[in-house]
Amino acid sequence: MSIRDRLRQGEQKNQALENLVNADSLQFDEDNASPRKNIKESSLTQNITFQEIKSRCQKKAAEDEAFYEADSKETRQELKPRLEMLVRNVAAEMGYPLSEIEIRQLGVELLDEIYGLGPIEPLLADPTISDILINGYDQIYVERRGLLELSDVRFISEEHLRNKVDRMLYSTGRRVDESSPLVDARLPDGSRINIIIPPLAVDGISVSIRRFPEQHLRAKDLIAYGSMTEQMFLFLDYAVKAGLNILVCGGTGSGKTTTLNMLSGLIPENERTVTIEDSAELRMQQAHVVRLETRPPNAEGVGEVTQRELLKNALRMRPDRIVLGEVRGGEVLDMLQAMNTGHDGSLATLHANSPRDSIARLELMINLSGVDIPAASIRKQIASAIDLIIYVNRGKDGKRRVEFITEVVGVEEDNVVLQEIFVFENQLNKTSGSMRGAFRATGLRPACGKKCEAVGYSFPADMFNFVQEVS
Repeated sequence: MSIRDRLRQGEQKNQALENLVNADSLQFDEDNASPRKNIKESSLTQNITFQEIKSRCQKKAAEDEAFYEADSKETRQELKPRLEMLVRNVAAEMGYPLSEIEIRQLGVELLDEIYGLGPIEPLLADPTISDILINGYDQIYVERRGLLELSDVRFISEEHLRNKVDRMLYSTGRRVDESSPLVDARLPDGSRINIIIPPLAVDGISVSIRRFPEQHLRAKDLIAYGSMTEQMFLFLDYAVKAGLNILVCGGTGSGKTTTLNMLSGLIPENERTVTIEDSAELRMQQAHVVRLETRPPNAEGVGEVTQRELLKNALRMRPDRIVLGEVRGGEVLDMLQAMNTGHDGSLATLHANSPRDSIARLELMINLSGVDIPAASIRKQIASAIDLIIYVNRGKDGKRRVEFITEVVGVEEDNVVLQEIFVFENQLNKTSGSMRGAFRATGLRPACGKKCEAVGYSFPADMFNFVQEVS
Protein backbone atom coordinates (compact mmCIF):
# COMPACT_ATOMS: atom_id res chain seq x y z
CA MET A 1 0.00 0.00 0.00
CA SER A 2 1.39 3.41 -0.94
CA ILE A 3 1.94 6.23 1.55
CA ARG A 4 -0.92 8.21 0.03
CA ASP A 5 -3.36 5.30 0.41
CA ARG A 6 -2.32 4.66 4.01
CA LEU A 7 -2.62 8.31 5.00
CA ARG A 8 -5.92 8.66 3.18
CA GLN A 9 -7.28 5.74 5.20
CA GLY A 10 -5.88 7.34 8.35
CA GLU A 11 -7.68 10.58 7.60
CA GLN A 12 -10.94 8.72 7.08
CA LYS A 13 -10.48 6.91 10.42
CA ASN A 14 -9.71 10.17 12.23
CA GLN A 15 -12.78 11.84 10.77
CA ALA A 16 -14.97 8.96 11.91
CA LEU A 17 -13.53 9.23 15.44
CA GLU A 18 -14.12 12.99 15.50
CA ASN A 19 -17.74 12.44 14.49
CA LEU A 20 -18.08 9.90 17.30
CA VAL A 21 -16.73 12.34 19.91
CA ASN A 22 -18.99 15.12 18.75
CA ALA A 23 -22.13 12.95 18.90
CA ASP A 24 -25.09 14.33 20.87
CA SER A 25 -25.15 11.46 23.37
CA LEU A 26 -22.38 9.43 25.00
CA GLN A 27 -22.09 5.80 24.06
CA PHE A 28 -21.44 3.25 26.83
CA ASP A 29 -19.35 0.16 26.91
CA GLU A 30 -21.73 -2.80 27.07
CA ASP A 31 -19.49 -4.77 29.45
CA ASN A 32 -19.09 -2.26 32.31
CA ALA A 33 -21.77 0.31 31.43
CA SER A 34 -19.31 3.17 31.79
CA PRO A 35 -18.65 6.02 29.42
CA ARG A 36 -15.85 5.36 26.92
CA LYS A 37 -12.52 7.11 27.30
CA ASN A 38 -12.38 10.56 25.72
CA ILE A 39 -11.24 9.67 22.22
CA LYS A 40 -9.82 13.17 21.63
CA GLU A 41 -7.00 12.23 23.98
CA SER A 42 -5.99 9.33 21.70
CA SER A 43 -2.98 9.73 19.42
CA LEU A 44 -5.12 8.30 16.61
CA THR A 45 -6.80 11.70 16.19
CA GLN A 46 -3.61 13.40 14.97
CA ASN A 47 -4.89 14.54 11.56
CA ILE A 48 -1.53 14.36 9.79
CA THR A 49 -1.72 14.30 6.01
CA PHE A 50 0.83 13.09 3.52
CA GLN A 51 1.38 16.61 2.21
CA GLU A 52 2.11 17.92 5.72
CA ILE A 53 4.87 15.33 6.17
CA LYS A 54 6.21 15.97 2.70
CA SER A 55 6.06 19.76 3.11
CA ARG A 56 7.89 19.57 6.43
CA CYS A 57 10.57 17.41 4.81
CA GLN A 58 10.92 19.88 1.95
CA LYS A 59 11.38 22.78 4.36
CA LYS A 60 14.02 20.83 6.24
CA ALA A 61 15.79 19.96 3.01
CA ALA A 62 15.72 23.60 1.91
CA GLU A 63 17.77 24.48 4.97
CA ASP A 64 20.54 22.13 3.81
CA GLU A 65 22.36 23.66 0.83
CA ALA A 66 23.90 20.30 -0.08
CA PHE A 67 20.55 19.12 -1.42
CA TYR A 68 20.33 21.99 -3.90
CA GLU A 69 23.98 22.13 -4.94
CA ALA A 70 24.08 18.59 -6.36
CA ASP A 71 25.05 19.00 -10.01
CA SER A 72 24.85 15.42 -11.27
CA LYS A 73 22.64 12.36 -10.99
CA GLU A 74 25.39 10.48 -9.16
CA THR A 75 25.73 13.21 -6.54
CA ARG A 76 21.97 13.29 -6.07
CA GLN A 77 21.79 9.54 -5.54
CA GLU A 78 24.50 9.84 -2.89
CA LEU A 79 22.22 12.26 -1.05
CA LYS A 80 19.34 9.80 -1.04
CA PRO A 81 20.28 8.18 2.33
CA ARG A 82 20.40 11.66 3.89
CA LEU A 83 16.91 12.37 2.58
CA GLU A 84 15.65 9.11 4.06
CA MET A 85 17.18 10.03 7.41
CA LEU A 86 15.49 13.42 7.18
CA VAL A 87 12.13 11.73 6.52
CA ARG A 88 12.69 9.39 9.46
CA ASN A 89 13.42 12.32 11.80
CA VAL A 90 10.46 14.40 10.62
CA ALA A 91 8.07 11.45 11.00
CA ALA A 92 9.35 10.90 14.55
CA GLU A 93 8.90 14.60 15.41
CA MET A 94 5.32 14.56 14.10
CA GLY A 95 4.54 11.33 15.91
CA TYR A 96 3.56 9.41 12.83
CA PRO A 97 5.25 6.01 12.41
CA LEU A 98 6.44 5.08 8.91
CA SER A 99 7.75 1.75 7.73
CA GLU A 100 11.14 1.49 6.04
CA ILE A 101 9.44 0.94 2.68
CA GLU A 102 7.39 4.11 3.15
CA ILE A 103 10.47 6.06 4.21
CA ARG A 104 12.35 4.98 1.08
CA GLN A 105 9.32 5.76 -1.08
CA LEU A 106 8.97 9.24 0.39
CA GLY A 107 12.72 9.77 -0.02
CA VAL A 108 12.40 9.02 -3.74
CA GLU A 109 9.46 11.41 -4.05
CA LEU A 110 11.43 14.14 -2.32
CA LEU A 111 14.35 13.48 -4.67
CA ASP A 112 11.98 13.88 -7.63
CA GLU A 113 10.50 17.02 -6.08
CA ILE A 114 13.85 18.70 -5.48
CA TYR A 115 15.63 17.75 -8.69
CA GLY A 116 12.96 16.63 -11.13
CA LEU A 117 9.41 17.29 -12.20
CA GLY A 118 7.77 16.05 -9.04
CA PRO A 119 4.74 13.73 -9.39
CA ILE A 120 5.24 12.99 -13.10
CA GLU A 121 8.85 11.75 -12.73
CA PRO A 122 7.69 8.10 -12.41
CA LEU A 123 5.60 8.57 -15.57
CA LEU A 124 8.61 9.92 -17.47
CA ALA A 125 10.62 6.92 -16.32
CA ASP A 126 7.99 4.41 -17.47
CA PRO A 127 9.00 3.11 -20.94
CA THR A 128 5.47 1.88 -21.69
CA ILE A 129 4.05 5.43 -21.61
CA SER A 130 4.15 7.33 -24.91
CA ASP A 131 2.09 10.41 -23.98
CA ILE A 132 1.51 12.34 -20.75
CA LEU A 133 -1.48 14.70 -20.90
CA ILE A 134 -1.93 17.11 -17.98
CA ASN A 135 -5.37 18.77 -17.86
CA GLY A 136 -4.94 21.01 -14.84
CA TYR A 137 -3.13 20.05 -11.66
CA ASP A 138 -5.53 17.28 -10.61
CA GLN A 139 -6.12 15.34 -13.85
CA ILE A 140 -3.31 13.53 -15.66
CA TYR A 141 -3.88 11.02 -18.46
CA VAL A 142 -1.29 8.71 -19.97
CA GLU A 143 -1.20 6.68 -23.17
CA ARG A 144 -0.02 3.09 -23.00
CA ARG A 145 0.12 0.95 -26.14
CA GLY A 146 -2.08 3.39 -28.00
CA LEU A 147 -4.84 3.58 -25.35
CA LEU A 148 -5.54 6.48 -22.97
CA GLU A 149 -6.08 5.94 -19.25
CA LEU A 150 -6.46 8.22 -16.24
CA SER A 151 -3.51 8.00 -13.85
CA ASP A 152 -3.65 8.38 -10.07
CA VAL A 153 -0.91 11.04 -10.15
CA ARG A 154 -1.78 14.58 -9.04
CA PHE A 155 -0.04 17.88 -8.42
CA ILE A 156 -0.71 19.62 -5.10
CA SER A 157 -2.07 22.80 -6.66
CA GLU A 158 -2.04 24.94 -9.79
CA GLU A 159 0.95 26.79 -8.33
CA HIS A 160 2.80 23.50 -7.87
CA LEU A 161 2.14 22.60 -11.52
CA ARG A 162 3.25 26.06 -12.67
CA ASN A 163 6.50 25.64 -10.77
CA LYS A 164 7.21 22.36 -12.58
CA VAL A 165 6.26 23.91 -15.94
CA ASP A 166 8.86 26.62 -15.38
CA ARG A 167 11.40 23.92 -14.54
CA MET A 168 10.54 22.06 -17.77
CA LEU A 169 11.22 25.18 -19.82
CA TYR A 170 14.34 26.28 -17.91
CA SER A 171 16.73 24.20 -20.00
CA THR A 172 14.97 24.92 -23.32
CA GLY A 173 15.41 28.69 -23.37
CA ARG A 174 11.65 29.11 -23.85
CA ARG A 175 9.17 30.80 -21.54
CA VAL A 176 5.43 30.88 -20.97
CA ASP A 177 3.52 33.78 -19.38
CA GLU A 178 0.51 36.02 -20.02
CA SER A 179 2.23 37.73 -22.95
CA SER A 180 3.21 34.37 -24.46
CA PRO A 181 0.63 31.87 -23.14
CA LEU A 182 1.58 28.91 -25.33
CA VAL A 183 4.87 27.27 -26.19
CA ASP A 184 6.36 24.28 -28.00
CA ALA A 185 9.66 22.93 -26.71
CA ARG A 186 11.82 19.85 -26.43
CA LEU A 187 12.93 18.30 -23.14
CA PRO A 188 16.55 17.14 -22.67
CA ASP A 189 15.52 13.51 -23.24
CA GLY A 190 14.05 14.39 -26.66
CA SER A 191 10.41 14.45 -25.57
CA ARG A 192 8.23 17.04 -27.28
CA ILE A 193 6.24 19.30 -24.99
CA ASN A 194 3.37 21.72 -25.59
CA ILE A 195 2.20 24.06 -22.82
CA ILE A 196 -0.79 26.40 -22.84
CA ILE A 197 -1.85 28.45 -19.83
CA PRO A 198 -4.81 30.69 -18.86
CA PRO A 199 -6.47 32.74 -20.20
CA LEU A 200 -6.20 30.57 -23.34
CA ALA A 201 -6.60 27.38 -21.29
CA VAL A 202 -9.92 27.94 -19.53
CA ASP A 203 -9.68 25.17 -16.91
CA GLY A 204 -6.05 25.67 -15.92
CA ILE A 205 -2.61 24.86 -17.25
CA SER A 206 -2.57 22.19 -19.96
CA VAL A 207 0.62 20.27 -20.74
CA SER A 208 1.07 17.66 -23.47
CA ILE A 209 4.26 15.60 -23.44
CA ARG A 210 4.97 13.34 -26.42
CA ARG A 211 7.65 10.85 -25.47
CA PHE A 212 9.87 8.81 -27.73
CA PRO A 213 11.59 5.52 -26.94
CA GLU A 214 15.25 5.69 -25.97
CA GLN A 215 15.99 3.38 -28.88
CA HIS A 216 13.96 4.21 -31.96
CA LEU A 217 11.92 1.41 -33.47
CA ARG A 218 13.61 -0.38 -36.34
CA ALA A 219 11.99 -2.24 -39.19
CA LYS A 220 12.16 -5.58 -37.37
CA ASP A 221 10.27 -4.02 -34.44
CA LEU A 222 7.53 -2.63 -36.69
CA ILE A 223 7.20 -6.01 -38.39
CA ALA A 224 7.03 -7.80 -35.02
CA TYR A 225 4.35 -5.35 -33.78
CA GLY A 226 2.27 -5.99 -36.90
CA SER A 227 2.70 -2.47 -38.29
CA MET A 228 3.80 -3.80 -41.69
CA THR A 229 4.96 -6.99 -43.39
CA GLU A 230 8.43 -8.05 -44.50
CA GLN A 231 7.43 -7.58 -48.13
CA MET A 232 6.28 -4.01 -47.46
CA PHE A 233 9.53 -3.20 -45.66
CA LEU A 234 11.65 -4.67 -48.45
CA PHE A 235 9.75 -2.53 -50.96
CA LEU A 236 10.34 0.63 -48.87
CA ASP A 237 13.99 -0.31 -48.35
CA TYR A 238 14.56 -0.46 -52.10
CA ALA A 239 12.55 2.74 -52.62
CA VAL A 240 14.62 4.78 -50.15
CA LYS A 241 17.95 3.46 -51.39
CA ALA A 242 16.93 4.13 -55.00
CA GLY A 243 16.19 7.77 -54.13
CA LEU A 244 12.40 7.90 -54.44
CA ASN A 245 10.67 10.89 -52.89
CA ILE A 246 8.35 9.67 -50.14
CA LEU A 247 5.57 11.44 -48.23
CA VAL A 248 4.36 9.92 -44.92
CA CYS A 249 0.84 11.01 -43.96
CA GLY A 250 -1.58 10.25 -41.14
CA GLY A 251 -3.39 11.75 -38.18
CA THR A 252 -2.06 12.99 -34.85
CA GLY A 253 -0.32 10.23 -32.91
CA SER A 254 -0.64 7.76 -35.78
CA GLY A 255 3.08 7.01 -35.97
CA LYS A 256 4.26 9.35 -38.75
CA THR A 257 7.49 10.32 -36.96
CA THR A 258 8.23 6.68 -36.05
CA THR A 259 7.79 5.67 -39.69
CA LEU A 260 9.93 8.59 -40.86
CA ASN A 261 12.64 7.56 -38.39
CA MET A 262 12.58 4.05 -39.80
CA LEU A 263 12.81 5.31 -43.38
CA SER A 264 15.61 7.76 -42.59
CA GLY A 265 17.63 4.88 -41.17
CA LEU A 266 17.67 3.33 -44.65
CA ILE A 267 19.52 6.27 -46.22
CA PRO A 268 23.02 5.17 -47.31
CA GLU A 269 25.90 6.24 -45.06
CA ASN A 270 27.81 7.94 -47.87
CA GLU A 271 25.12 10.58 -48.46
CA ARG A 272 24.81 14.01 -46.82
CA THR A 273 21.44 14.52 -45.14
CA VAL A 274 19.89 17.77 -43.87
CA THR A 275 16.89 17.54 -41.51
CA ILE A 276 14.47 20.42 -40.89
CA GLU A 277 12.03 20.31 -37.97
CA ASP A 278 10.04 22.54 -35.63
CA SER A 279 11.27 20.46 -32.69
CA ALA A 280 14.14 18.10 -33.43
CA GLU A 281 12.65 14.62 -32.96
CA LEU A 282 14.31 12.54 -35.66
CA ARG A 283 17.08 10.24 -34.55
CA MET A 284 19.30 9.86 -37.56
CA GLN A 285 21.67 6.91 -37.54
CA GLN A 286 24.06 8.21 -40.20
CA ALA A 287 27.24 10.12 -39.38
CA HIS A 288 26.90 12.82 -42.04
CA VAL A 289 23.78 14.66 -40.87
CA VAL A 290 23.07 18.37 -40.38
CA ARG A 291 20.08 19.05 -38.11
CA LEU A 292 18.18 22.35 -38.42
CA GLU A 293 15.43 23.56 -36.10
CA THR A 294 13.04 26.49 -36.44
CA ARG A 295 13.00 29.35 -33.97
CA PRO A 296 9.87 31.11 -32.65
CA PRO A 297 9.68 34.89 -32.30
CA ASN A 298 11.01 36.45 -29.10
CA ALA A 299 9.06 38.56 -26.61
CA GLU A 300 9.17 41.53 -29.01
CA GLY A 301 7.75 39.42 -31.83
CA VAL A 302 10.93 39.35 -33.90
CA GLY A 303 13.66 36.81 -34.64
CA GLU A 304 11.41 34.06 -36.00
CA VAL A 305 13.00 31.55 -38.40
CA THR A 306 10.48 29.42 -40.29
CA GLN A 307 10.78 26.03 -41.97
CA ARG A 308 10.55 27.74 -45.35
CA GLU A 309 13.61 29.87 -44.60
CA LEU A 310 15.53 26.85 -43.34
CA LEU A 311 14.56 24.86 -46.43
CA LYS A 312 15.79 27.62 -48.74
CA ASN A 313 19.05 27.72 -46.81
CA ALA A 314 19.36 23.92 -46.87
CA LEU A 315 19.40 23.97 -50.67
CA ARG A 316 22.65 25.92 -50.45
CA MET A 317 24.24 23.34 -48.15
CA ARG A 318 24.85 20.70 -50.85
CA PRO A 319 22.43 18.07 -49.45
CA ASP A 320 21.98 14.66 -51.04
CA ARG A 321 18.80 14.16 -49.03
CA ILE A 322 16.41 16.58 -47.34
CA VAL A 323 14.20 15.26 -44.53
CA LEU A 324 11.39 17.63 -43.57
CA GLY A 325 9.82 16.80 -40.22
CA GLU A 326 6.34 18.04 -41.07
CA VAL A 327 4.95 20.03 -43.99
CA ARG A 328 2.39 22.53 -42.76
CA GLY A 329 2.78 25.79 -44.68
CA GLY A 330 4.43 27.69 -47.51
CA GLU A 331 7.54 25.51 -47.37
CA VAL A 332 5.62 22.88 -49.37
CA LEU A 333 6.26 24.76 -52.62
CA ASP A 334 10.01 24.94 -51.97
CA MET A 335 9.98 21.26 -51.03
CA LEU A 336 8.32 20.24 -54.29
CA GLN A 337 10.71 22.39 -56.30
CA ALA A 338 13.67 20.80 -54.50
CA MET A 339 12.33 17.32 -55.27
CA ASN A 340 11.96 18.32 -58.91
CA THR A 341 15.43 19.83 -59.26
CA GLY A 342 17.83 17.07 -58.31
CA HIS A 343 17.22 16.43 -54.59
CA ASP A 344 15.88 12.91 -55.03
CA GLY A 345 15.25 10.69 -52.03
CA SER A 346 13.69 13.44 -49.91
CA LEU A 347 11.32 12.49 -47.08
CA ALA A 348 8.55 14.44 -45.33
CA THR A 349 5.43 13.98 -43.20
CA LEU A 350 2.01 15.55 -43.54
CA HIS A 351 -1.26 15.52 -41.61
CA ALA A 352 -3.91 13.86 -43.80
CA ASN A 353 -6.66 11.25 -43.55
CA SER A 354 -5.76 9.26 -46.67
CA PRO A 355 -3.29 9.27 -49.58
CA ARG A 356 -5.85 11.09 -51.74
CA ASP A 357 -6.47 13.63 -49.00
CA SER A 358 -2.72 14.33 -48.78
CA ILE A 359 -2.76 15.51 -52.42
CA ALA A 360 -5.62 17.90 -51.63
CA ARG A 361 -3.73 19.16 -48.57
CA LEU A 362 -0.62 19.86 -50.63
CA GLU A 363 -2.70 21.83 -53.16
CA LEU A 364 -4.32 23.85 -50.39
CA MET A 365 -1.00 24.72 -48.74
CA ILE A 366 0.47 25.84 -52.06
CA ASN A 367 -2.52 28.12 -52.61
CA LEU A 368 -2.07 29.53 -49.09
CA SER A 369 1.63 30.22 -49.69
CA GLY A 370 0.74 33.44 -51.54
CA VAL A 371 1.91 32.29 -54.97
CA ASP A 372 -0.65 32.38 -57.76
CA ILE A 373 -0.23 29.11 -59.69
CA PRO A 374 -2.91 27.44 -61.84
CA ALA A 375 -4.37 24.26 -60.33
CA ALA A 376 -3.23 22.16 -63.30
CA SER A 377 0.38 23.29 -62.83
CA ILE A 378 0.22 22.55 -59.09
CA ARG A 379 -0.92 18.99 -59.74
CA LYS A 380 1.80 18.45 -62.31
CA GLN A 381 4.38 19.66 -59.78
CA ILE A 382 3.03 17.28 -57.14
CA ALA A 383 2.88 14.28 -59.48
CA SER A 384 6.38 14.96 -60.78
CA ALA A 385 7.91 15.46 -57.32
CA ILE A 386 6.39 12.70 -55.17
CA ASP A 387 6.82 9.01 -55.96
CA LEU A 388 5.22 7.27 -52.97
CA ILE A 389 2.69 8.12 -50.24
CA ILE A 390 2.65 6.07 -47.04
CA TYR A 391 -0.49 6.34 -44.93
CA VAL A 392 -0.20 5.29 -41.27
CA ASN A 393 -3.12 5.05 -38.87
CA ARG A 394 -3.84 4.14 -35.26
CA GLY A 395 -6.72 1.68 -35.08
CA LYS A 396 -9.40 1.45 -32.42
CA ASP A 397 -7.34 -1.26 -30.74
CA GLY A 398 -4.53 1.27 -30.25
CA LYS A 399 -2.18 -0.41 -32.74
CA ARG A 400 -0.43 1.71 -35.36
CA ARG A 401 -0.19 0.25 -38.85
CA VAL A 402 0.90 1.21 -42.35
CA GLU A 403 -2.51 0.99 -44.02
CA PHE A 404 -1.58 2.19 -47.51
CA ILE A 405 1.54 2.36 -49.63
CA THR A 406 0.41 4.26 -52.70
CA GLU A 407 2.29 5.24 -55.83
CA VAL A 408 1.81 8.61 -57.53
CA VAL A 409 1.58 7.61 -61.19
CA GLY A 410 1.09 10.96 -62.93
CA VAL A 411 -1.59 13.40 -64.08
CA GLU A 412 -4.57 12.49 -66.21
CA GLU A 413 -7.16 15.10 -67.19
CA ASP A 414 -5.76 17.50 -64.58
CA ASN A 415 -6.16 14.90 -61.81
CA VAL A 416 -3.31 13.25 -59.92
CA VAL A 417 -3.49 9.50 -60.53
CA LEU A 418 -2.76 7.25 -57.53
CA GLN A 419 -2.17 3.51 -57.55
CA GLU A 420 -2.36 1.40 -54.38
CA ILE A 421 0.50 -1.08 -54.01
CA PHE A 422 -0.15 -2.41 -50.48
CA VAL A 423 -3.26 -2.00 -48.31
CA PHE A 424 -4.45 -3.02 -44.86
CA GLU A 425 -8.05 -4.24 -44.64
CA ASN A 426 -10.06 -4.51 -41.41
CA GLN A 427 -12.07 -7.68 -41.03
CA LEU A 428 -14.84 -8.52 -38.54
CA ASN A 429 -14.86 -11.99 -37.01
CA LYS A 430 -18.60 -12.74 -37.01
CA THR A 431 -18.20 -15.60 -34.53
CA SER A 432 -16.35 -13.71 -31.77
CA GLY A 433 -17.22 -10.16 -32.80
CA SER A 434 -13.55 -9.14 -32.60
CA MET A 435 -11.74 -7.09 -35.23
CA ARG A 436 -8.96 -8.64 -37.27
CA GLY A 437 -7.15 -7.41 -40.32
CA ALA A 438 -4.95 -8.42 -43.19
CA PHE A 439 -2.17 -6.80 -45.18
CA ARG A 440 -2.64 -7.37 -48.88
CA ALA A 441 -0.69 -6.64 -52.01
CA THR A 442 -2.95 -5.37 -54.80
CA GLY A 443 -1.04 -7.30 -57.45
CA LEU A 444 -0.04 -4.16 -59.36
CA ARG A 445 3.64 -3.70 -60.09
CA PRO A 446 4.65 -0.08 -59.43
CA ALA A 447 5.92 2.10 -62.25
CA CYS A 448 8.69 3.30 -59.93
CA GLY A 449 10.16 -0.19 -60.16
CA LYS A 450 12.10 0.96 -63.22
CA LYS A 451 13.90 3.59 -61.12
CA CYS A 452 14.83 0.97 -58.56
CA GLU A 453 16.03 -1.51 -61.16
CA ALA A 454 18.13 1.20 -62.82
CA VAL A 455 20.27 1.41 -59.65
CA GLY A 456 20.41 -2.32 -59.01
CA TYR A 457 17.31 -3.07 -56.90
CA SER A 458 15.02 -5.66 -58.49
CA PHE A 459 11.74 -6.58 -56.83
CA PRO A 460 11.08 -10.30 -56.14
CA ALA A 461 8.27 -11.82 -58.20
CA ASP A 462 6.10 -12.64 -55.14
CA MET A 463 6.42 -9.20 -53.50
CA PHE A 464 3.17 -7.94 -55.03
CA ASN A 465 1.06 -11.05 -54.52
CA PHE A 466 0.38 -11.94 -50.87
CA VAL A 467 -2.19 -11.75 -48.08
CA GLN A 468 -1.06 -11.78 -44.45
CA GLU A 469 -3.57 -11.76 -41.60
CA VAL A 470 -2.75 -10.06 -38.30
CA SER A 471 -4.61 -9.77 -35.00
